Amino acid sequence: MILPKVEVKKILYATDLSESARHAFAYAVSLANAYGASITILHVLFNVPNVDSIAAFYIGQEEWEKIKQRTLDDARQALIGKKRENVAIQEILTRFSETASAAAESPAAITDEIIIKKGNPEEHILQQAEERNCDLIVMGSHGHGALAEAVIGNTARKVLRRSKIPVLAVPLPRDDNS
Repeated sequence: MILPKVEVKKILYATDLSESARHAFAYAVSLANAYGASITILHVLFNVPNVDSIAAFYIGQEEWEKIKQRTLDDARQALIGKKRENVAIQEILTRFSETASAAAESPAAITDEIIIKKGNPEEHILQQAEERNCDLIVMGSHGHGALAEAVIGNTARKVLRRSKIPVLAVPLPRDDNS
């Protein structure tokens, strides 16, 4: 039997900044080092569908708009001051990549791009992988918390089902105490 030659030149690492995604990054770096590939980091700010209509139903549209604006203002002041949107996440991902590269035992993988998008994670992951001609998608298989667990686990399943390229969905290591 003749096996096809596997070439991995570009890896899309999708992260939700969870522990599972952090664990998956070790695999992305290891594979990038083994194949001499570059890594593109993607973080998608997830929009919860129907949250506006649900919140408005319970507390009224005007009150919901005030809460959203107050939360946005507080987050902007706490995280990014007067800088442009998503700068804090961009800095977190850059430092994360630099720290992981410095801690790597072998030559560090090259992170060629950090992308932050808003919307449906599944759609953005598949779109970015195609647009950037990625050979592999690496992502955690579980989020953090009950909602994130359902959303991220569901995202990983959808990406696995729809992707035209290989997907490595990395679970957290099993706790021996369970």
